[in-house]
Amino acid sequence: MSAVSVGVRDGIVDRLRNRLGSGAVLSGAGIGERYSVDYTGENAQPPMAVVRPGSTTEVAAVLRTCSEFAQPVVVQGGLTGLAGGATPRKGEIALSLERLNGIEELDPVSMTITARAGTPLQAVQDAAIATNAGGNQGIRFGMARNLVLGLEAVLADGTVISSMNKMLKNNAGYDLKQLFVGTEGTLGVITRVVLRLAPRLSSRCTALCTAESFGDVVDLLQAVQTGLAGSISAYEVMWASYFDKVLEIVETLRSPFEDSHPFYVLVESEGVDQVTDNERLESVLAGALESETITDAVIARSENERQSFWAIRDGVGEITPALAPYVPLDVSMDIAAMPRFLESFDRALAAELPNSLNLVFGHLGDNNLHLFVTTGHEAENDTVLELAYGLVGECGGSISAEHGVGSLKRGFLHHSRTPKEIDLMGRLKQALDPRGILNPGRVIPS
Repeated sequence: MSAVSVGVRDGIVDRLRNRLGSGAVLSGAGIGERYSVDYTGENAQPPMAVVRPGSTTEVAAVLRTCSEFAQPVVVQGGLTGLAGGATPRKGEIALSLERLNGIEELDPVSMTITARAGTPLQAVQDAAIATNAGGNQGIRFGMARNLVLGLEAVLADGTVISSMNKMLKNNAGYDLKQLFVGTEGTLGVITRVVLRLAPRLSSRCTALCTAESFGDVVDLLQAVQTGLAGSISAYEVMWASYFDKVLEIVETLRSPFEDSHPFYVLVESEGVDQVTDNERLESVLAGALESETITDAVIARSENERQSFWAIRDGVGEITPALAPYVPLDVSMDIAAMPRFLESFDRALAAELPNSLNLVFGHLGDNNLHLFVTTGHEAENDTVLELAYGLVGECGGSISAEHGVGSLKRGFLHHSRTPKEIDLMGRLKQALDPRGILNPGRVIPS
């Protein structure tokens, strides 16, 4: 979509100031750098203006105005995205949800929490002290999509769709919330949400194990899922490349094992009796040791030990500055396809980019792999993406397990979606956003 003329642009900004108040609209030098790029840091571009509505009504007013002028809008939440979806393009207005924050209701009876869309995730977690459904716990609680019971969204023309359902069962017609969850602001702007909570359990058991092959890692997953009867809350696998690099760069971390191993598995379960739950985990791991599924295991005996295990798994945030420039890959596929994918990818990297380093870890139990690849040359990043996503497509996987498509992965969507699927996405986009103003150039072609 072409940028609007200067006169029209000024008219839009003036109209928005009149409707929202001057303090809710930033322009010129008042914008600052914050709104120019998401967490990727790539392709920074100041927006034409920033609007900061404080209510659903104001969001609707913004979109009605922008729709009238066919003004492109980029929706910005916490700017923590890793796919470029919230990074403005030239001539776009940034619609920031930062003022649309706050917990509206915490209902312990229905086990739900209602929050406005700009509420930081940490604030939701702090308010909902009965929940423990973090990103690493997808194996137990599923993705955010599984936790959303209802929501309110504003369409491109300013129409407010309020479907604030709190019930687990509701099959009265289409499940409209799924039109917006995961669509990255291309079909509407979510303003409020009802989330399902889970009881906080009183015991937590954590172990770090070693394995010699990927087959052993899969066998251990099956053993803990069977032996711990649905209490598994995390199953994190670290390939030696990642584990060793974290210990090399983060000097405060130490391995609890004397020798190196090809695979390290972080297992965590939650239950209601610490003593009994520890015994169950010990029994499962003892069986895995006896069958030689694993070669060693350490069970955390204190919170400090548990945190030390997780610090290695979460060390990616500390090591990536030393790896820049790097390519973060967030892919998913059938577990059985993972060895073939990784072997093919490593061969392709060795052949075309022999100086590359590939660090691998993943949630595994929910089919998700994370790869951090660095060649030392930013110009080679596109080659890494082409190699990786082509192989993901051959394995029948997804180019985005968690992070979204945004603008950075849009050109690779065909590796995970058929032409008919992409066509249907375009038809939904056309139906709900006929003027193409909402996050144009993201996820699917404008």
